[in-house]
Amino acid sequence: MSEMSKKKHNINVGRVIFRSGLISWIIILLVWWLGSLQYDEYFLPSPKETLDGIVVLVNNGTLWADIAASAVRVIRGWLFAILLGVPLGLIAGSFRTMRWLVEPVLSFFRFVPAIALTTLFLMWFGVGDESKVALIIYASFFPIFINTIAGVASADSSLIEAASCMGSNKIRIFFTVMVPSAVSNIFTGIRLGLGSSIICIVAAEMLVGSDGLGYLIQSSKLYYKTSWAFAGIVSLAILGFAADRILLLIGRKTLKHFGVK
Repeated sequence: MSEMSKKKHNINVGRVIFRSGLISWIIILLVWWLGSLQYDEYFLPSPKETLDGIVVLVNNGTLWADIAASAVRVIRGWLFAILLGVPLGLIAGSFRTMRWLVEPVLSFFRFVPAIALTTLFLMWFGVGDESKVALIIYASFFPIFINTIAGVASADSSLIEAASCMGSNKIRIFFTVMVPSAVSNIFTGIRLGLGSSIICIVAAEMLVGSDGLGYLIQSSKLYYKTSWAFAGIVSLAILGFAADRILLLIGRKTLKHFGVK
């Protein structure tokens, strides 16, 4: 390999490493480790102490059980929100009268955080999974619903007019022009809804719950195990990141022709 080829190869490798975010993670871990040297394990555990906490929780089965409990609640609430938000968004986006009717009310309630409704939902649905799932539905419904409306509203009017001139009725135009035009926005709303679901379930489990990652983070203070709280936070971040990457990969593979990138 020539000297020039070696230089190009090294430059390409450097770009790949830089774009992968590896350098950023090394910096974060280094800063975290240096910060942990100034405090004890109770206040700020080091990366190694956090890893040790994860190993302990994995070995006794606690971490897997909490991840499973949170994941099931998130999936249930998120799927219900999709089933509600997408059809209602398509209808509201397609009919101005419906949009005028629901938009003021939804614009009001979407600024009320789900965590503010925790007490009411506990009274209405009890302390079981029903209240947590209901909170997730509430939290993830609005980004899905609003992005669906935006997607329908962004449909190319010239395509609608062309389809109408070719004799297509409103139902056919809805399914062949407006819905395909909204797919990219709907997918974005679904991704945002997933993020809202994960944030909401942790808050709900921290306030009331007997399992789940939120409960793990909250209950770690009872055992003076800050490393367990960090283990829950790290697990939560990995779970959310992996779920988003998988969802994005599926969207790119199956919805590429709808503009999903």
